[in-house]
Amino acid sequence: MLFSAFTRERNFETDKVYQIKAYIKFLSKASNQHGVHSPFVYNFVTKCLYNKTKFEDYKKLAQYKTELLNSNVTLQIKDLGEGSRTLDANQRKVSKMVKTSSSSKKDAKLLYRLSKYLNFKNILELGTSLGMGTYALSLADSKAKIITIEGCLNTSAFAQSQLHHHRIKNVEFITGSFTNEIPNLKNNNFDFVFFDGHHNKTATIQYFKALLPKVHNDTVFVFDDIYWSKGMTEAWEYIKNHKSVTVTVDTFHLGFVFFRREQVKEHFKIRM
Repeated sequence: MLFSAFTRERNFETDKVYQIKAYIKFLSKASNQHGVHSPFVYNFVTKCLYNKTKFEDYKKLAQYKTELLNSNVTLQIKDLGEGSRTLDANQRKVSKMVKTSSSSKKDAKLLYRLSKYLNFKNILELGTSLGMGTYALSLADSKAKIITIEGCLNTSAFAQSQLHHHRIKNVEFITGSFTNEIPNLKNNNFDFVFFDGHHNKTATIQYFKALLPKVHNDTVFVFDDIYWSKGMTEAWEYIKNHKSVTVTVDTFHLGFVFFRREQVKEHFKIRM
């Protein structure tokens, strides 16, 4: 147990140093909309990423976040992915989980804008966590079909309860490992896939390749924490260079992947 804790702490420190160096390098190469010459990407940056509209639904997202922060619930956690860097115990308070392993309010707002802007109708989320991102995607379009997969039974059950309380009815919850559940998905294709779980190079590439048959010309993949570790950045580089991918937008925390055949292959780094 002590050895495991020591190893986790050492890996955490190594990854932290890596992230700092990676961020400095990112800033030296990133630009805003003025460095973008692709009309499609320019519109995406200005009308979605940089959209300052204060949508009424943002208040609901803020309320949901507050409810999680004020929750007295403790969950028995079973991690199938990389686990938490800061929460060691298998029993974790929801109020602490929301600060470390749930989509931030900023990210939730971005997911909301993304779905609104690109009009997603069929959505897959890998990693339900406490349902913050799921809630944002549902609010963006109550008629969209959302499938969300979570490895931990108790976490999934808690998220279901929370979203039921908020009268969300367009979400299908699946509990299980991504490896086992992705092949069982019956959808022919998805408009959007959010990769927000199992931050591991090999696993990320595996899930990316497994979901490529579900892609159409306007599908968007988004990968969370692409600079989580050196391995995750290597996975991101693999994805960027894959022959099926035409355009990527790197905002450091998130990586956006487009498959539009009419686009010239380009990669952008955008400051948020």
